Formats: sequence, structure tokens, C-alpha cells
Amino acid sequence: MTLRSVIRGSGSALPARAVSNAEMSTMVDTTDEWIVERTGIRNRYIAGEGETTATLASEAARKALEAAGIEAASIDLIVLGTCSPDQTFPATATIVQNALGCRGGIAFDVAAVCSGFLYAFATADALLRTGAAKRALVIGAETMSRLLDWEDRTTCVLFGDGAGAVVLEAVDVDESDPAAPGVLATRLHADGAHNDLLHVDGGPSTTGTVGKLRMKGREVFRHAVVNLAAVLEETLAAAGLTAADIDWVVPHQANARILDATARKLDLPAEKVVVTVGEHANTSAASVPLAYDTAVRDGRIKPGDLVMFEAMGGGFTWGASLIRV
Repeated sequence: MTLRSVIRGSGSALPARAVSNAEMSTMVDTTDEWIVERTGIRNRYIAGEGETTATLASEAARKALEAAGIEAASIDLIVLGTCSPDQTFPATATIVQNALGCRGGIAFDVAAVCSGFLYAFATADALLRTGAAKRALVIGAETMSRLLDWEDRTTCVLFGDGAGAVVLEAVDVDESDPAAPGVLATRLHADGAHNDLLHVDGGPSTTGTVGKLRMKGREVFRHAVVNLAAVLEETLAAAGLTAADIDWVVPHQANARILDATARKLDLPAEKVVVTVGEHANTSAASVPLAYDTAVRDGRIKPGDLVMFEAMGGGFTWGASLIRV
């Protein structure tokens, strides 16, 4: 028998306010046609008063616990991926921990921007497999709207706020059984040489301010397609599987054209890719778990399916994880 991390349930949360492309066109010099043609985005959700990364993360976590049929008190690990924490410190994960009433276990944040959920997922998986914890909440949550320059039409139309969460549990499985559930393989990467292509121009140690998001979209697009295709192939090879074995790819929801280009590069049918970018826009670390929960709840992803998570974000950071659900 082998100890594996198995997904027991998922949940997600969105702010109350939905903002359409038509509304965006009243705020900046843009049009619905321009945004849809270049990104596939038609709508996004923007956090209002009283809505923070922690409140969205807590709501998503509660829904994941409910779906798993697990009490919050049994959670002994919370790993939260975010680049928009409630405070510089302490970690937003500790705020979520307190809100859920599961104090005393491990709780910390991971900062890997759009790859934040994958980095958090891999970290929780490693801790569960070593016996450091038995049950974990892995969360991706963001209020990206508070990092945006609302006068920069090339970036402010791309992002939204939200959260997604999964409950992971360490379970003994028969590794020789190809249908055994759990995390099969994960690969993560980073390359700090590309900081200037996607970053926030502030921070406590430099400007003493939060700063605003800056991006060179064309260059990011090129790196994303190459890096994501490579890490998907690397992760499949580690699991001894091929792209044809995948039931669903749940990618970071940055841009519909990136999703299409990556699928074509791997010869993956478009119908196997979960796409929610049109409704939610780019929610950074929240996008993978938010898309996963959407596809689970609408019945697309079913128990036994082979699912690939993948993402790339500022840094650059990127990675993929293959899971039998």
C-alpha cells in the first residue's frame, strides 16, 4: 500500500458584484468586441466592501468541507496560494483557520502568483505523504482588483476576484491499481529572469506601497504556451501516461487563446479542456480550483477521471499536477 493525497471535495466563492465587458467600457477606453477577441473574457467579479481574500477563501473552504462531508475541526493543514493577502503578515491562511475554527494545525500562505494554487497543492501533498498532516485544505484566493491600475486598459480588463478550495486527505491505496485515486505526479518550475514581464511595481521592502500590476502581454503569451506544453508532457512522463489518457485538463484561466494554443501543441481535443475564463476572467491563484469546482458541480468531472491541473504566473512560475479523482 502507498500513501496518496486524495481529493475529497471542492468549493468556490465569488464576490457579489459581476462586471460585464459593457460596464468595463464605461470605465476605460475599451469595447466588448476588443476584449472578447483578444482574451475570450466576457465577465468578471470584483470584490466590494467587506469582501477580502480571506472572506472569499473561507467561503470556498466551507463549501469544500461540506462537499467532502468533513468537519473543519479535523483539518490539520491549510495552505493558501495568493498574491493579494489581507495583510503583509500574518498569513491569510491563519485568518481562514480562525474563521473555520480549526486552530492549532499548520497554516501558511504560498506566493507564486497564478501558479499559487499548484505550488500550494504540491506542498500540501508532500506534507500529507510524509505524515506531517492527515487532512488539508488547499486554497487559491485572490482580490486582484486591488492590485490593478484602473487606467491601464491592457490589464484591468483581464482580471477578476474569487477563490477555490479542495480538501485533500492522506489515504493508503494500492499503487498497482491504475484506477486508484490520488495525486499521481507533479512538476513545478520557476525562472526569475522574467520578472519585468509580469510583476507588481511595489512592495514593503522597496516602495513601502502595495503597487500596481504591470504586464507585457505578448511576451507572457509566448512563454506561457511553451512552458505549459513542456510541463504537461513532463508530468505525464513522470506518471507513465500520455495526453490521450487525460479525461480533463483544468488550466489556469488567463486567456482563451493561451488555452487553445496549449491544447493544440499537445494535440488535446478542445472538449477536454475546462474553460471558465469567459465568466470569471483571470483570477490568478484562484482560477484552477475555481474552474475545477465548476466542472465537478456541473457534472463534467466525475470520480475516476484523470485530471491535469496546470498554470503559469509571474516570476515566472509554472507547473502541473496529474490527479485521479
